[in-house]
Amino acid sequence: MGVMRATGAVLTLVGHFVNDVLSFVVFSFLDLLDAFLCLVYKLADFFVEAEWTKEAITNSGKIVVTEKGESTKILCLCSSKLQLEDISDTLYTRRSLISEASKLTVKELRKLKVERTTIRSKVRKGSMRSTFTINSTIVEMLQGKIGRLKSNPIPRWSDCDCKTCTSWTSSSKDTLFVRAEGPKHNPRDNVLFIHGFISSSAFWTETLFPNFSTETKSKYRLIAVDLLGFGQSPKPKNSLYTLREHMDMIEHSVLEPYRVKSFHIVAHSLGCILALALAVKYPGALKSLTLLAPPYFPIPKGEQGSQYVLRRVAPRRVWPLIAFGSSITCWYEHISRTVCLLICKNHRLWEFITKQITRNRVRTFLVDAFFCHTHYAAWHTLHNIIFGSATMIDGYLDAVRDQLDCHVSLFHGRDDELLPIDCTYSVHSKIPRSNVKIVDNKDHITIVVGRQRAFARELEEIWKKSSG
Repeated sequence: MGVMRATGAVLTLVGHFVNDVLSFVVFSFLDLLDAFLCLVYKLADFFVEAEWTKEAITNSGKIVVTEKGESTKILCLCSSKLQLEDISDTLYTRRSLISEASKLTVKELRKLKVERTTIRSKVRKGSMRSTFTINSTIVEMLQGKIGRLKSNPIPRWSDCDCKTCTSWTSSSKDTLFVRAEGPKHNPRDNVLFIHGFISSSAFWTETLFPNFSTETKSKYRLIAVDLLGFGQSPKPKNSLYTLREHMDMIEHSVLEPYRVKSFHIVAHSLGCILALALAVKYPGALKSLTLLAPPYFPIPKGEQGSQYVLRRVAPRRVWPLIAFGSSITCWYEHISRTVCLLICKNHRLWEFITKQITRNRVRTFLVDAFFCHTHYAAWHTLHNIIFGSATMIDGYLDAVRDQLDCHVSLFHGRDDELLPIDCTYSVHSKIPRSNVKIVDNKDHITIVVGRQRAFARELEEIWKKSSG
């Protein structure tokens, strides 16, 4: 018995060593590949979209941005406040051995880094004047954020332009796609469903909505949205997809037009962060909060929140495969864009090939949701919500515990390899009154898909108790 344990320990050590060596080699190569693809896409964007040199002025005339050759970019702001804390530093700083060793990569990172050394503020005639040296990509987005410019409906050359992917451009309303079922007037309560990363409202409407009882459908107004940048919702190029922008769109598309005075929230994965933000902003209106696989990682003292969560979610390891996939998605902007270019832009071709091979014309809602997004929206939402909000979640959870009286339920699949069960237990430690249910033999997706009938009954019971 002792020999077997010793052998197992040795094999485990050897496995870790092999994994470390392979991870170092593979991710060193990917670092170089991503740097190369960065140059490729810069040239491609220049020739196709003519976006190498820009000069932009907001319609209010309060922001002037110039970029010429290698000169620095200056943002002159004459306004009340510029809230840069919404932007995650993981967008422009992701430490790796190759990036630190390569002068070219370091130079590129310095270009993309928001410089804090040239901030000057002077009060003139009662207004604040500030000068920032800032990355051109950030500047492009700030135009729309502060100047409230209309989003350009023309997709980028690397995005799909089919009717499904650009359905939002045919609408004159700059609101999210919303699917609502139940009584239109005077419902007993409203239920807001918020999906996770690279998903859509169909995650709920194709699973839970058909399984709710007739009584529930007659009393509750069920509202599912496609988040900004996903599904059939707008995917503007002049958005940074920050927490504030996502929140504003939910309020503008759901809470205001539907005149929601009280509501329950059901959220999955990335959507849990938005759910917590809404809960804190509308404490008196929230009846219950149901979180599935919340991405919460308590940050140790001395650690930088966004970078710590980045390493936890994407550990730069080739094994397990889920860690390898999440690492590529989170660390490599241009490799991820290439994947979207090959798959999402050409999804009609892949669907045709699949139909010819399988002779099956059924398309699943999960695949449709994956196809119907842009890399730009996904990349910025991932970093600005998951990583950029890392330091704010503790405050949200404290507020829910101390200031809200609502019912809190937590669900997690025991086999979830993307977000470990510890995330849910950590939320429970912050909110001791919350009810926790760990579902055996279920993962990040099958926590809902495959058990939708049982989950629908569980939700109905939660809403009845909360309403009562």
